[in-house]
Amino acid sequence: MYDFHTHFIPEDVMEWVKEHKETIHAEWVKKEKDKEEFLIVNQKWGFELKKSFIDLTLFLNEQLKAGVHHSVISPIPQLFMYEFPEEITAELSGVYNDSLARLVQSFPEKLSALATVPLNNPDKAAQILTDAMGKGLKGAIIGPGAANHMLSDEFFIPFFEEADRLKAIVFIHPLLSEDPRLKRRMMPNLIGVPWETTICATDLLLSGLIDRFPNVKILFAHGGGFLPYQIGRIEKGYEEWEAVSKNLTSSPKEYLKRFWYDNVLWEQASIDYLVRIVGEDRVVPGSDFPFDLSVWPPNEKHCKGASSLIDF
Repeated sequence: MYDFHTHFIPEDVMEWVKEHKETIHAEWVKKEKDKEEFLIVNQKWGFELKKSFIDLTLFLNEQLKAGVHHSVISPIPQLFMYEFPEEITAELSGVYNDSLARLVQSFPEKLSALATVPLNNPDKAAQILTDAMGKGLKGAIIGPGAANHMLSDEFFIPFFEEADRLKAIVFIHPLLSEDPRLKRRMMPNLIGVPWETTICATDLLLSGLIDRFPNVKILFAHGGGFLPYQIGRIEKGYEEWEAVSKNLTSSPKEYLKRFWYDNVLWEQASIDYLVRIVGEDRVVPGSDFPFDLSVWPPNEKHCKGASSLIDF
């Protein structure tokens, strides 16, 4: 079984975070007696720093016990660092990517990895993507935007041009929603995370960006947010409004089939619907391990997009 959605923090990255803790406002907080410390960066989105995030032997053993024979590791979104000066973002990207490249070289049959890039500087992001893929990484994980820009904005064209040239995987992973209405009952994570993906995915679909860059392999986390399950409404808007249809050469339903999706949905009926509407060759198994809301063990039923997305 493949697991396309896992996260890990190499030792070099943890050392960098500790060395720069004042710059990035990192703190380690003990919240509950029976849990590990929480790592909080820049007073945002703290998470329990479970040993599986930082102990490679434990990470690999857990994957093996779950029946996973090959994992695709991604950097954690909490360390994208887009809100910091680009020098900080680029420096950590280099440390993270080099560390992941060494892990992949050490365990080529068990691991692949995606890079992190300084998306707040798309020209630099393109350079770092090229460097990372030259070292064996398969593409990059990015957030749904940066520097107050959405991914379809011209601001990001240098990055997408290079990703297209390299035929890179671009795994779009949401950050916590900062909608003030959601600041209760864990809603920034429960519905805010898929909502951020929904906004990004809908905007990318309607922008026609994938006609411009057809070689980029865009993978959406968490089943594409809410977009696939509201595609009927998008289709109706396409029929009614030029503002929806003007950038498209075919219907939204057809564009939906040109992206890839992980199946981190927890509900088989939702996965079955996703497979039915986009095709099983566009859905890949994932877990989001080792975050709290991971699907563990991952579920590979009807998800056959591995061979079309990545060359192992």
